[in-house]
Amino acid sequence: MESVSETVVSALAPANDPTFDNVWDELVWRGLVHVSTDQEALRALLGGDPITYYCGFDPTAPSLHLGNLVQLLVMRRLQLAGHRPLGLVGGSTGLIGDPRPSSERTLNTRETVEEWVSSLRAQVERFLSFEGDNAARIVNNLDWTAPLSAIDFLREVGKHYRVGTMLKKDAVAARLNSEAGISYTEFSYQILQGMDFLELHRAYGCVLQTGGSDQWGNLTSGTDLIHRVEGVSVHAIGTPLITNSDGTKFGKSEGNAVWLDARMCSPYRMYQFWLNTDDADVISRLKIFTFLTREEIVAYERAVADEPFRRAAQKRLALEVTAFVHGDDAARSVIAASEALFGRGDLTALDADVLRSALEELPHATVSPGTTVVQALVQTGLVSSMGEARRAIAQGGVSVDGEKVTSEDAVVVASLAGDAAVLRRGKKTLAGVFVRGIPGDTPGMDA
Repeated sequence: MESVSETVVSALAPANDPTFDNVWDELVWRGLVHVSTDQEALRALLGGDPITYYCGFDPTAPSLHLGNLVQLLVMRRLQLAGHRPLGLVGGSTGLIGDPRPSSERTLNTRETVEEWVSSLRAQVERFLSFEGDNAARIVNNLDWTAPLSAIDFLREVGKHYRVGTMLKKDAVAARLNSEAGISYTEFSYQILQGMDFLELHRAYGCVLQTGGSDQWGNLTSGTDLIHRVEGVSVHAIGTPLITNSDGTKFGKSEGNAVWLDARMCSPYRMYQFWLNTDDADVISRLKIFTFLTREEIVAYERAVADEPFRRAAQKRLALEVTAFVHGDDAARSVIAASEALFGRGDLTALDADVLRSALEELPHATVSPGTTVVQALVQTGLVSSMGEARRAIAQGGVSVDGEKVTSEDAVVVASLAGDAAVLRRGKKTLAGVFVRGIPGDTPGMDA
């Protein structure tokens, strides 16, 4: 694997590929344009003088996730091309919720939404630059929605919408044809998002909105409203929904999203998520989620074809995204942890938090002082019985923190940071052990 100091550069100092004269062409090459308004007009717009554009993020959870990262990267690419970003955090739309395909959203309390607005704002700010002539701004749509009365909303905005057109939007149509139906609240969401674009167009001259292609109905709600009210044409870009080559939803594993907040998804877990990318998906992921140049990505494409066992593309992808989301230090730490766990580094040099997050991604157990290795093997699930554990030790196939266990009476000693130990059976089967509590607490086990 290339050294961290060499490979982390593009994540820490992102730059667009200089071989593209127009950022629109790079977006298309990277597969980031699934649907859009007039493509020739967009290409001319993005290749000309700086424009103002925006993307919105609703606080429906305390953290953004990998799907949102696609939008953040698009925003960053456009900013690097000289354009001015507006990051909108939906203090008002978050109180409503956009229509899901399946059922009505549960409305969160105002206090919860306000707290999540603060969290998401801080996350969005990490990915944009707030310096220079095209410095980013963060806006909250509650600022212009809250003062608006229901009568003013209906007179000034609602009158420009036609119910027939609203019913044809994909998200609305899907719900109308479901058993759940759709409430007037969620039906009105597209009007609120359209009003956002109109407000930002008037206040900042915003002429482009980006978002996921599943939001296309909401994106065009704004372009249509501005055309009706202001008589001008503005634009929208819908990025593709990312799926794996087998058709499964990207970023979902056993129902758990990969969050950008380190407290909800550790840097180690994020690194491992990208490291496990399938060969069939890794090149498209490099295009979308990294700032590597076309030349570099083509080289990795050859490597996947010629030497897939080296997983060079996956290692680079994992490093780039982890460094971009969590920073250089976190990327270095998780790589050190990954290498140490699999025998290519020093376990004793690992920080307690990094080691804990790494071991929690493995089978693991918390045991009391004095627990034997035999008991720990069973508790972590590396073996199914005490007898199997004893046989594994007798065959020389068990180690703790890299030291071979030779006696079935051996006790787990937490010699690593955070009172942890790494239990290994065979060459590649690992488990984490955390030693806590009072000696003798471990329940007895039958042989």
